[in-house]
Parts: sequence; C-alpha cells; structure tokens
Amino acid sequence: MRWTHWVNFPILTIMIWSGLLIYWANDEYSIKLFGHTYYKFFPQGFYNALHVPRRLAEGMSFHFLFMWFFVINGILYVLYTIISGAWRELLPNRHSFKEAWLVLLHDLHIRKMAPPQEKYNAAQRIAYTAIIIMGLGSLITGLAIYKPVQFNRLTWLCGGYHAARVEHFVLTIGYVLFFIIHIVQVILAGWNNFRSMISGFEVVNEDPTPAVAPQAPAEDGR
Repeated sequence: MRWTHWVNFPILTIMIWSGLLIYWANDEYSIKLFGHTYYKFFPQGFYNALHVPRRLAEGMSFHFLFMWFFVINGILYVLYTIISGAWRELLPNRHSFKEAWLVLLHDLHIRKMAPPQEKYNAAQRIAYTAIIIMGLGSLITGLAIYKPVQFNRLTWLCGGYHAARVEHFVLTIGYVLFFIIHIVQVILAGWNNFRSMISGFEVVNEDPTPAVAPQAPAEDGR
C-alpha cells in the first residue's frame, strides 16, 4: 500500500502538469455569473510564470504515456486491498459521515474530544474511497476524450465529448484540492506519522527510567 502511494505521487504530478499543457491549447473554462467572468482557468500570468504556452505536443506525449502507469498502479492498489482484506478498513460505514463531521470539528479545534478512530478515521475512509472513485472517473473520461469514436459508448456515458472534458477537468481540480488538504493533515499529524508512511513502523518513545517495585519488609522486622 505504501509503494502504490509513493509511486502514485510523481505519476499524478506528471499527469496534472501534462494535462495543463494540453488544456492551454483551448483554455475555455471560467467561472461566470450573469454574463460576467469572475475567474478564468487560468490567468495569462499563470502560463507566463510556468512557461506553459506552445507545449501541446509535449503535454500529450507525457499524458498518454504516464496514463498507463497511473492505471496499472491503481489496479495494483485495488487488487491489494481486496486480496489482503484492507478494504474493510478503508470503506466508509453507516456512521462515517456523521463521525467525519466530528473529525472536522476536532481538526478546527472547535470540538475537544476526538471521535473514535481505528486505523483510519471516518474522514479518511471517505476521502480515500472517494479518491479511488475519482481515479476511475479520470480513466473513463480520459478514454472518452482520447478516443471518442473508438470508445463512443464511454463518451455517451459521460454525456458527450464536451461533458467528458469538463468532468475530466473538474476531477483534476479535485485532485489538487485533495493534495493540499492531505499535505496540511500530514503536517498536523507530525513527523512520526510521516516517517511511519515511509518506513512502515511508528516510533514510540517510552520512559527510559524503569519502574522500581516496592520492597517487602523482612520477616524479622529489619
């Protein structure tokens, strides 16, 4: 599980970066209300700072190559959770959504008592399950955009080519938001938790002074 986690990090980073290079060729999405544009994805200064323009072919090459590593890594992760039984610790249960709200209140220091937690708390169960669903959604919408004629049924399932492209873009924004929240949570959890995700074990500091058992009085009273 740790291997697929760390392998996925650079793969997803390259996928998002190369996707941005592709998106620049037709950056039509923006937030509009009553005909007024409040935000355009992305401002020209964003492209100038990252030197994004005129790299469409490069973006497509990287995107179509690393999408296979993204898919293979995702399949290995899902297979492992099924075979090992780890899915029982990851899937949300009927109490997860209620407890996730309590986790949020605790993280915001509004609620003092932490909600019950096993290996993963309720918010983590929901987030980690959602990211798997998002990965499947990226695969489906990506194939619908990549080969809209050959995978015409997938394109139809997504609501058409344009809808598939919008959904693919929204999922990418979701990955970025998940990444930001994930990093913040890692920082809040502390170095020991981060180290355990790398090494596979957690270091527990114990009191080096051994407890001294009280001595029983001698039988003769001395």
